[in-house]
Amino acid sequence: MNAINITVYPDDVTQIENLKAVMKAFKIKFKVVDEHPYDPEFVKKILKGREDSKQGKGLKISLEELNSLWK
Repeated sequence: MNAINITVYPDDVTQIENLKAVMKAFKIKFKVVDEHPYDPEFVKKILKGREDSKQGKGLKISLEELNSLWK
């Protein structure tokens, strides 16, 4: 038996259960590995920052202002 890795990005738990049902229907052995390399709270902060930036809620500074922070 050969093993392959397939990465899926389900939107919700229903999709996960449907994928499991399909695998079982085809009598394919499988293992679900739920890997979360980042803390969910950290991910929320990053996504919020990106959204805020898209909406113009960020702070813009010039390169000179940035360089002056290091002096």
